Amino acid sequence: MSVRVAAQEADFDIAAELARLERLGGGGVASFTGVVRGNDDGDGNGDGDDGAALTALRLEAYPGMTQRALEAIAAEAASRWSLAGLTLIHRFGTLGIGDRIVLVATAARHRGAALEACAFLIDWAKTKAPLWKQEIFADGTTRWIDARASDDLAAAAWDASAEHGKP
Repeated sequence: MSVRVAAQEADFDIAAELARLERLGGGGVASFTGVVRGNDDGDGNGDGDDGAALTALRLEAYPGMTQRALEAIAAEAASRWSLAGLTLIHRFGTLGIGDRIVLVATAARHRGAALEACAFLIDWAKTKAPLWKQEIFADGTTRWIDARASDDLAAAAWDASAEHGKP
């Protein structure tokens, strides 16, 4: 299986990453790209209802620690699904609205494995990778983003499924 995992500041080339997985000869490639969402409102729920202007998102990381955590998440996915390959890239640093944050992509012989593994990688990267997110607003204020209960529930559902013999 071909695995590419990176914790990096630099942007990534989605087309090149997907092409690498397509060349592995699987039956399907699934992917998710996370981008910095604009018009957040500072209340942490992302609904943009108070009009505060979000200008950037700062992701703090200890690159080596984050890299190792992402590698462990990728290894877990590889142990749960029959994959031809996967890509897990998470950026850190200060990112502007619309900048890419994360790329998760999986290649498998069948779409079910590719789609499920992709969702798993997203959920676990969101909750288990050591990254701290701070919103930066146009007025110069900043606010750290707390973990969301919905993200924790999504990640926990994968733990529960593994306990019941499912991937």
